[in-house]
Amino acid sequence: MADQLIRATAAQGGIRAVGAITTRLTEEARNRHKLSYVATAALGRTMTAGLLMASSMKRTGARVNIRVKGDGPLGGILIDAGLDGTVRGYVENPSVELPPNSKGKLDVGGAVGKGFLYVVRDIGYGYPYSSTVELVSGEIGDDVAHYLISSEQTPSAVVLGVFVGASGVTAAGGLLVQVLPKAARDEALVETLESRVAALSGFTPLLQAGKSLTDIFQDLLGDMGVAIFPETQILRYHCGCSFDRVLGALKMLGEAELQDMITKDNGAEATCDFCGTVYQASRDDLAQLVVDLQAEA
Repeated sequence: MADQLIRATAAQGGIRAVGAITTRLTEEARNRHKLSYVATAALGRTMTAGLLMASSMKRTGARVNIRVKGDGPLGGILIDAGLDGTVRGYVENPSVELPPNSKGKLDVGGAVGKGFLYVVRDIGYGYPYSSTVELVSGEIGDDVAHYLISSEQTPSAVVLGVFVGASGVTAAGGLLVQVLPKAARDEALVETLESRVAALSGFTPLLQAGKSLTDIFQDLLGDMGVAIFPETQILRYHCGCSFDRVLGALKMLGEAELQDMITKDNGAEATCDFCGTVYQASRDDLAQLVVDLQAEA
């Protein structure tokens, strides 16, 4: 099944739900960054969360950046997700591996540790909106829900999952359910929704059981008047890096630094953190940058 995202409403518009399947893009990230099992789960969950959050934005070009910075061995996680369905990301220490946690699952919380979740929303114009919250578990889903409740005052439930085995990622995705202001005062509705989400055994078991996103929405919200939007958005791992952007970054180092690279290194090498692409700038490329800087001066 292709990676995809669908949206729905329920309770006469009082509930907003978004579901995403991110199996292929998580597997691509695993291969690109040579991720361990626990690093794959951590990055896959965070990328899925970013796509779910970006889905509510309105303007073309809008994007969400999520940075998870904990004191665990994994270091930091950084992802960039767009309303257009593209996402990219990386972890600081991709080879870290830990034993399973007490539930027998990948110990993402232990790998992340204690720390903070940073979110930047670039709505496509003006200054980006940024906010920081303390991590509540390091498991990503709980932390993103905590952010949405505390920073955006929207009661939210976030269910994220990545199943990775010896052959790679076989299931990944997530679900975001939010109670909007028009329904937030209905305590019975909120309690029912909370209990149903809490009763889920996770997200990947649903996919492994053959459930589609539509099936999951019907099971969860079918008796609440669920209305599933007909549009299905395709999701993919995509990085907008390029050789021209690398040259632009090198140019910012200044003439003296570029001359030093030409003399000592006979060129320059740069690796994109997000996708792992390696770019080689020859001494001629650097010399042209020096010429350009001199002309601009």
